[in-house]
Amino acid sequence: MSLTEIQDKIQKDEYRISDHAIKRMIQRSIDRFEVMEAILNGEIIEEYLQDKYSPSCLIYGRTKVGRDLHVQVSLAPKVVVITTYEPHPGGWIDCRIRR
Repeated sequence: MSLTEIQDKIQKDEYRISDHAIKRMIQRSIDRFEVMEAILNGEIIEEYLQDKYSPSCLIYGRTKVGRDLHVQVSLAPKVVVITTYEPHPGGWIDCRIRR
């Protein structure tokens, strides 16, 4: 799974945000622009090649205002944002490595 490919699709507006992700974004006060910033400035920290519907990955990125976000995306014909959240410090080292 290539981060460059994901970022290219984001820039070309070839993505969608799942209903689940929209609900979580509302609950967590995360807006679409923050999600896009995190992806465009981020790095893949985990890959889930055997995910339920299609291979996916977890991207860690930081927004322009310094908010740390994790964004899980699948790469089908279009990138699909599956969920997003702020990583809890108790569960992550430097937002990149699971404890």
